[in-house]
Amino acid sequence: EMDDEDCERRRMECLDEMSNLEKQFTDLKDQLYKERLSQVDAKLQEVIAGKAPEYLEPLAALQENMQIRTKVAGIYRELCLESVKNKYECEIQASRQHCESEKLLLYDTVQSELEEKIRRLEEDRHSIDITSELWNDELQSRKKRKDPFSPDKKKPVEFSLTFPRPYIVYMLQDLDILEDWTTIRKAMATLGPHRVKPEPPVKLEKHLHSARSEEGRLYYDGEWYGRGQTICIDKKDECPTSAIITTINHDEVWFKRSDGSKSKLYISQLQKGKYSIKHNHN
Repeated sequence: EMDDEDCERRRMECLDEMSNLEKQFTDLKDQLYKERLSQVDAKLQEVIAGKAPEYLEPLAALQENMQIRTKVAGIYRELCLESVKNKYECEIQASRQHCESEKLLLYDTVQSELEEKIRRLEEDRHSIDITSELWNDELQSRKKRKDPFSPDKKKPVEFSLTFPRPYIVYMLQDLDILEDWTTIRKAMATLGPHRVKPEPPVKLEKHLHSARSEEGRLYYDGEWYGRGQTICIDKKDECPTSAIITTINHDEVWFKRSDGSKSKLYISQLQKGKYSIKHNHN
């Protein structure tokens, strides 16, 4: 049992003790703050100087990662350069092969056209009979024209104004007249075979293979070929090549090789056996 004075005294002692504890806590907190601040400042100075382990360890990891990525980038750069170089060489090789194939096709085309012209000239030579008298007359007329002082030169024909006579002035050259004469004789041989001497038959070039184009498809040696089909093209003294048919026209077939180059074949070349094709089922 305590009286009021003792309670008041006891309360004051407790308040003083609490104030003392609060003051001690505040002092300890300020001291701890100052110590932590000094530690942080020291670490910052070490980081600025590049000596702090917390800074050096992540920096070493970053530098190692940078070296690895730089090495990988260098390897990737070399691979890209090698790939571009290989593509360039492939394009050059494909262009050369395309040029060579076009040159061969052009050579075959010119050869075929020349052979066709020679065959037609042979037909005309065998079907048209130009007499030697006509050629002799032509040669004599040329000799007379070359010799202006010849005594056999004909005098110009004089016409009277009172009695005009019809005459013909030839404006054509002798070679043109001979060509017209050849055409007339050829037409006469065609229209009236009973009036012309029978000539020996002309040997025409035989086709070794059957090839023709019908409605966008190619018929060759009993088989049909269409657009988009894979074929194997074979030529003498050359390795067979695989290609895909892209277009079939009346007298030519376009195809695309595996390297991307495009070329064409004439149906006449297939008929003559210069090229042969077959289905490629691989």
